[in-house]
Amino acid sequence: MTAVVLRIPSVRFSLVVLMSLTLSIAFSAAARAADAAPPTLAMVGFELLEDHPDPSRHDAQQARLKMIEDEFRLQIGQRGLYTLVDNAPHQALIDRVRGGVEFLYRCPHCVDEIGAGMGTRYIAAGWVQKVSNLILNVNIEIREVATNRVALVKSVDMRGNNDESWIRAIRFLVRDMDEKRQANPRYGL
Repeated sequence: MTAVVLRIPSVRFSLVVLMSLTLSIAFSAAARAADAAPPTLAMVGFELLEDHPDPSRHDAQQARLKMIEDEFRLQIGQRGLYTLVDNAPHQALIDRVRGGVEFLYRCPHCVDEIGAGMGTRYIAAGWVQKVSNLILNVNIEIREVATNRVALVKSVDMRGNNDESWIRAIRFLVRDMDEKRQANPRYGL
């Protein structure tokens, strides 16, 4: 008669197998997340909120608003934080909604209406608050369209009302977003 010997794997062997399986699952999830495209984001531009309007600076400030919108889009795209949606096919919608309010950034349901019409997951509205020609700040709010939830609000103070200070402020804002996203992958989502 032959004896049957059952061998129970060692605890050490079991732990190695369990750890290997856990690491394999973790790495495959991380790889899937890395391969996934960033969520879509529509940017409806920046608006100027002035405590003391100066008509002689109006044109220069409007040009700066466009300049920081372009830089925001460039930086977001280069850093891969979001996939930007092209506004051109939806410009009539944006203009219609924007025409009904003084400031778009102050109208969350207006921003969400634009985002829903554009079919984007997130929508960003920005504004520059000008207290004086020395004291300004640039702000951004990113909303999740489906839930009307604020995903991110950021503000950066700047000193000086010139192209250089505005560009530096928007670059710092996006760089800070990127650094925080690297530390917390759900930041701004």
